[in-house]
Amino acid sequence: MAMLERHELDIAAVYVPVKRMKTLDPARVEALAEEIIEHGQKTPISVRHERRPDGTDRYVLVEGLHRLEALKALGETTVTGFIVHARLR
Repeated sequence: MAMLERHELDIAAVYVPVKRMKTLDPARVEALAEEIIEHGQKTPISVRHERRPDGTDRYVLVEGLHRLEALKALGETTVTGFIVHARLR
């Protein structure tokens, strides 16, 4: 099994599917933002790479919505993340 590599990703390039946003808990985002201020981002988010029809790249959020939103709230422009590969069925 390959080790996942940490990547610094541009937050603006991370797409959050609409159905994921419905699970957002503002109180949890606030608590995580405070934790990130004190200790930094401990756990990377997980994304999958996607090539869009227009040839541009983006990352689709798989795991870490609250961490991502906490970093946005703090005005950060990058996030540490793992790029995971979609499983083919």
